[in-house]
Amino acid sequence: MLDKRKFYINGEWIDPITQNDLYVLNPATEKPLAVISLGTAEDIDRAVAAAKNAFTTYSRTSVKERLALLEALLAIYQRRYDEMAETITAELGAPKTMSREQQVDVGVGHLQGYIDALRSLNMREKLPNGDTLMREPIGVCGLITPWNWPINQIALKVVPALATGCTCVLKPSEFTPLNAMLYAEMIDEAGFPPGVFNLVNGDGIHAGAALSRHKDVDMVSFTGSTRAGIAVSKDAADTVKRVTLELGGKSPNIVFADADIEERVRASILECFNNSGQSCDAPTRMLVERSVYDRVVDIARRVGGEAKVGDPTREGSHIGPLVSHIQYERVQALIEAGVAEGAILLVGGPGKPEGFGAGYFVKPTIFIDVDNSMRIAREEVFGPVLSIIPFDTEEEAIAIANDTTYGLAAYIQTDDPDRAQRVAARLRAGMVHINGGPHRYGSPFGGYKQSGNGREGGIFGLEDFLEVKTVHLPDAA
Repeated sequence: MLDKRKFYINGEWIDPITQNDLYVLNPATEKPLAVISLGTAEDIDRAVAAAKNAFTTYSRTSVKERLALLEALLAIYQRRYDEMAETITAELGAPKTMSREQQVDVGVGHLQGYIDALRSLNMREKLPNGDTLMREPIGVCGLITPWNWPINQIALKVVPALATGCTCVLKPSEFTPLNAMLYAEMIDEAGFPPGVFNLVNGDGIHAGAALSRHKDVDMVSFTGSTRAGIAVSKDAADTVKRVTLELGGKSPNIVFADADIEERVRASILECFNNSGQSCDAPTRMLVERSVYDRVVDIARRVGGEAKVGDPTREGSHIGPLVSHIQYERVQALIEAGVAEGAILLVGGPGKPEGFGAGYFVKPTIFIDVDNSMRIAREEVFGPVLSIIPFDTEEEAIAIANDTTYGLAAYIQTDDPDRAQRVAARLRAGMVHINGGPHRYGSPFGGYKQSGNGREGGIFGLEDFLEVKTVHLPDAA
């Protein structure tokens, strides 16, 4: 078992002020992988002080200097790529193939996307009225990241902070801290000055709240549940710091009768089940035009029945476990609620798949004849659970799609390009995917309503970490 109880502060791995052990479990075996220490407000104080001190000089570095550091980090990440993949498979339970092809690849894609964006960003420009606009780093940033796509969210927050001349303190999820500590090693190796990047492990109630409240933190960037995002906003309010949030989702996936039903329904189900359903933008509500509803149900029964769970250390397209006992119990409770509320269980259901004793494995589950008022249609399950809902008209589909407190992503399946654009314009979501269109590196990621605020990735992600200063010159004589 690994001993990972140190924090990375001011360029060194140091002991916590007070040791508070937590075992990091392998979700496939429920056995300890490592022991970390949960940080306190005092540990956060040390990290913030280091970041504040480093900001004085790092904020004055040139774009060229920061690009060189980011390119060094990219080279190191690529060299240690397999090590990162093995780490995420072990602590998250992401299957080996998925971990390498998706979970770890985002660390390359987002970093390169930010490098490209930084090269094109104009830090100083002349306005049409003659004034000068300057973009400057906002200051010390508190970064709080989740466990479901761990290096994805770390890269989306740490990289723009470093790219813009900010300094930062990262508090990763206590369920998946090992990839963050590996990333800290890479940042250290890349040569970033001491104090520019700092890492303190801990839970949200103590370390996370201390970071959000801290008077010397100028910005908090948080990804996680909507409930926790609200708490972060309240904690940050007293110091009027900038807060960016990437929160939950209950994304609609509208399947019109003119779509390629076989291809698009199969792909949609597999996307819902990807990462064991632990994705905030997963297409978890499939809205199906009634004229093809029975056909879609037949496809869903077949595709859902073919979905397999398995050992995450093996290659393949199977589904791994959920991250923790807490997440397993939550998903089980919502599956049971779906049954109790009258949704028809097509595939899967409560309990573990046959042959799995240890590990937080769940059955890939599909409900049909779901009403949008049911809990499984309104709450973020965060497991491989799909709800299928019929509709009759385009207007009804749009109404059902928008009838949610969330607004992160939406999906449209149709062979009518005019309809695709028409419906996309009316969906209250930050991202709309048409016929499987992927999210591309460099495009903004974020949502409407209770899915958060701010955007991550590319130019938009950099701008979240920048202040805008206007310099007013005297009128010409």
